[in-house]
Formats: sequence, structure tokens, C-alpha cells
Amino acid sequence: MKKYLMVAAAAAAMAATSVSAQAEKVTLQLKWVTQGQFAGYYLAQEKGYYKEAGLDVEIKPGGPDIAPEQVIAGGGADVIVDWMPAALASREKGNMLVNIAQPFKHSGLMLTCRKETGITKPEDLKGKTLGVWFFGNEYPFLAWMGKLGFKPDTDIKVLKQGFNVDPLLQKQADCISTMTYNEYHQVLEAGVKAEDLVVFKYEDQGVATLEDGLYVLEDKLKDPAFATTMAKFVKASMKGWNDLAKDPKGAVAAVLKNDASGSQTEAHQTTMVEEVSKLVDGSDGTLDTAAADRTVATLLAGGSDPVITKKPVGAWTDVVTKAAAAMK
Repeated sequence: MKKYLMVAAAAAAMAATSVSAQAEKVTLQLKWVTQGQFAGYYLAQEKGYYKEAGLDVEIKPGGPDIAPEQVIAGGGADVIVDWMPAALASREKGNMLVNIAQPFKHSGLMLTCRKETGITKPEDLKGKTLGVWFFGNEYPFLAWMGKLGFKPDTDIKVLKQGFNVDPLLQKQADCISTMTYNEYHQVLEAGVKAEDLVVFKYEDQGVATLEDGLYVLEDKLKDPAFATTMAKFVKASMKGWNDLAKDPKGAVAAVLKNDASGSQTEAHQTTMVEEVSKLVDGSDGTLDTAAADRTVATLLAGGSDPVITKKPVGAWTDVVTKAAAAMK
């Protein structure tokens, strides 16, 4: 019996080694640091969904000095998480990125203002100091201001905002850019009460752009084997994303487990996972082309220096999501 068990164990080990050797390597580059914004990928990894799909997925965190578009262009990733404005801008410059899936159905971008400034409606923003993220994230804001007829530095003062909420807390700005799942709650955690804030969601203002889509290089997608690998990756990833609502504690645990910085807290990540789940909203990864067209229209209307100068051709495809949907 002992000899039989030893042989069985050896056979199992050989089988596991064989499966591991055959696993397809996929490197995913995130747009930002490890946090609940990317919980679906970490949960898919933690629950073994990637492994079940025959994939060996490496999830690389981003940061202020990491541009996903540059990483994939340099061969450092197979697929990246990016906002559509940045991806389209990169494509227009020759880095031929293609959206293959869109886990986030909704935008989480907001402008959060101190109520004491007297701001109650968008028209009240005139003459105010507004904190805005740049590096491509300013274009929805510029489109919104254009819609209101406000010119930056004439009708409003634009403050280049860092990745914190200090300008609002220190009253250097009347309003700042926030995400529904992150900075807004940082303001609340700093002791500001929700009733002392006025919030404008970009979706409500009709100037939202698509966020956190999955992008690959066009040339690589022409390889049927790579396209199949991406379909497996999207299928497994969306299983992770749709588990957020069912297993938020597991999602938070997966994020914290992968937070090498140790700076994330369970309380904040719990809030983030709950809010991000609302943006995913049961998505299977299929891109809403009407939303993509609205994104393009917003970018083209983004002031005197738009992020793109013409409508893109071939910037998104449903080949991967259709293949993923057909998989068992």
C-alpha cells in the first residue's frame, strides 16, 4: 500500500508539473497601485479561475511613474488596464492599442466641492478654483467646462491636482476630482461630513468617458492563438469581477494579500470594493459601443487641445468577448 501511495503521489506531482508547464503566461499591467479598483483580477487569481483556464497570470501594479501604454509598447505586458482617453491618445500617436473588453460599465469620476463655497449647481463653478488630474484625465473636465461655456484661467482657475485630497481639506481648492470608490471616501475619512459636500458625477453631466478597460496591441491580436488566450483571460477575469458582490470579504482579502506596500486598510478597501462593484454592475466584459462613441465625442470636444484629433478606426473589437462568451 505504501509503495502504491508513493507511486500515486509521484504521478500526481508529474501531472501537476505538466499542467503548470503548459499554462499560458499572461502579464497584466494595472493602471494604478494594488487596491480594490482591481479586485476582480486579484479575486480571479485567488479563487483559481486563471489556473482553471490554463493561464499563469502575473498582475503588475502601477503607480504615478508607470504608464501602462508605455509598458505594453515596450513588451512589458500582454494586456493593460487603462482609461479610454489615454488609450486613444496613445493609439493616435502610433501605439496601436485595442479595447478587447470593458469590465466597468459606469464612470466613477466626480467633482467634489465644499458646500460652504456656495456651489449648488454646475453654473456656480464660475470663478472657483477646481482641482483636476492631468495626464489625459483632464479631458472630460475640459469638455464639461466647454459645455458650460467656461474657459480655464478666465472663468475658472484650474489647480493641477496630485493624487490626494489635500487641496480640498486645506481649502486650496473649492472643488477637487474624486472617484466614487476612492478619494471621495478619503475626504469623509478625514472628518468631513457628507452633508457638507456637493458632488457632481460626470455621468450625470453627460461628459463621462470609459474607464478601466482592457487593451492589447493590435498586431498581437491578429494571432489567433493570442486572441484565444485573451478570451480565456477575459472569461476568468469577469468571473472574478462578478464575485465581488457575492464575496466582498474575499475580494478585500485578495487585495490586501497582494498589497506589497502594506499601506491599504481593510476598512477603506471594503468601501472601495463595494463601490467598484456598482461600476461593474454585472458586466460580462462586452463593450457598449454607444458609450465608446460618447467617449470619443467628449474627447473631440475637449477644448483647444483635445486628447485626440479625429475619430479612431479599429480602436475596439468584440472578437475576444464573443469568444469568451462561447467558452464553457
